[in-house]
Amino acid sequence: MDDRHKVRDMSPRTLLRAVMAVSAVALLAACNASAKDPAAKDPAARNAAGPALVLITPSPVGVNDFLKLAVQGIEDSAKKHGGTRKVFQSTDPASIQQNLAAAVREKPAVIVAVGFNFADAIAAEAERNPEQKFLFVDSCTTKPFPNVTCAVFREHEGSYLAGAEAGLLSKSGKVGAVVVLDAPQFHRYSIPFGQGAEKAKPGTTLSPLFIGGANPFNDPARAKALATTLAGQGVDHVMGAASAAGNLGVFEAAKQGGFFAFGVDANQCPASPGQVVDNVIKRTNVVIGDGVDAILGGKAGETKSYGVKEKGISLTGLEPDASTSQCVVASHPDVLAKVGELRDQIISGAIVVDDPAKS
Repeated sequence: MDDRHKVRDMSPRTLLRAVMAVSAVALLAACNASAKDPAAKDPAARNAAGPALVLITPSPVGVNDFLKLAVQGIEDSAKKHGGTRKVFQSTDPASIQQNLAAAVREKPAVIVAVGFNFADAIAAEAERNPEQKFLFVDSCTTKPFPNVTCAVFREHEGSYLAGAEAGLLSKSGKVGAVVVLDAPQFHRYSIPFGQGAEKAKPGTTLSPLFIGGANPFNDPARAKALATTLAGQGVDHVMGAASAAGNLGVFEAAKQGGFFAFGVDANQCPASPGQVVDNVIKRTNVVIGDGVDAILGGKAGETKSYGVKEKGISLTGLEPDASTSQCVVASHPDVLAKVGELRDQIISGAIVVDDPAKS
């Protein structure tokens, strides 16, 4: 009896169950693949003969432009070296460890992890797997490992330049910052912002406020409340270093309160056109490309710092496509000219922006 006879002999209920079972298996497989890897459906991501690369994110990529740049970086590196790439997206601390362990089991040429959330997990895996090469982006392990290459950012340089814009544009002479945590690492967004503003317009003062609490990286309501508080104190330009989610609260407060805000990590101006002046950009794609090149070239275990000189840190307003960015500063060429001069002085070493995390 052939398969067509078998199908005809099945009862309607049995046939329905069979179809539902096959569909469920197919759907589950598709969901698992797409949840972990945005490039899962691309055959080129799986069939190349070069080095295998795996990127692990601390949270779903979604509309997070910072993580989108990381995906772009791993894709560009895979293409450059004729290799393959996978992206594992984490959702919580448990999934971070699970994804890292899964990546290690695949034994790729390089595992790339983005975000300070990975520090303890990478240290543990690096010690257990000395032959596996890791690229740790945006942070580093407390203890150095010969198989862990770190790429860190000098965010304070970008914050200083953004502060200069705020100082030049401020009418009240008061600028502020809404920052996720009152910790040295995050002071890189507040203290230099005030220093840059004072440099551009002497006498400008800074008022920083910190979100804190149980969920500082995803509390737009708290971020909005703090930004509104600053506005009530006469602050008219606020650096929003409240994460991608938290900054939405800062932008909403700016729109309702008639003041201006600054974004971080990527171009956030489209999120609130007319209210976001500029953004401190962290070019994750650049540092991933450099780090993978170094590791594949035999230079693992080093730590490299990226600032404006290395083009790892910039402002949206100083980019070639600034005119289409929807950033407020794009309509102030005089301000951009002055800030461009300050950037050049940082690159030449004439201006050294102190790192608050090392104070």
